[in-house]
Amino acid sequence: MKEVIYSEKAPKPIGPYSQAVKVGDTLYISGQIPIDPKTNEIVGKNIEEQTTRVLENIKSVLEKSGYTLNDVVMTFVFLKDMKDFSKFNDIYSKYFTEKPPARVTVEVSRLPRDALIEIALIAQKT
Repeated sequence: MKEVIYSEKAPKPIGPYSQAVKVGDTLYISGQIPIDPKTNEIVGKNIEEQTTRVLENIKSVLEKSGYTLNDVVMTFVFLKDMKDFSKFNDIYSKYFTEKPPARVTVEVSRLPRDALIEIALIAQKT
């Protein structure tokens, strides 16, 4: 059974998609960019600030679904500039401190609203 998840503490979708979809014990979270859910505006001028906002948005969707960062098994990271990889990694590692998930990180030419980063993920209850 497919359950659509929506958290008021995360940005509203800016297109025809759900913040997250739960199927069985697996949660799929759509790509999150650094939008402040209160203002619906991009926040942060640098990769550190934007990464923090994205991960806080993700935490909100996880919590609404009854999951935590410890349940994340795979992340998909899209960076506007791979030169930001080290700075991104510094912030990311503060959120995934033990048994970090598998990850894909790629550089892309452009992201929605000219964000510097977007992260999607899969979480699994075990």
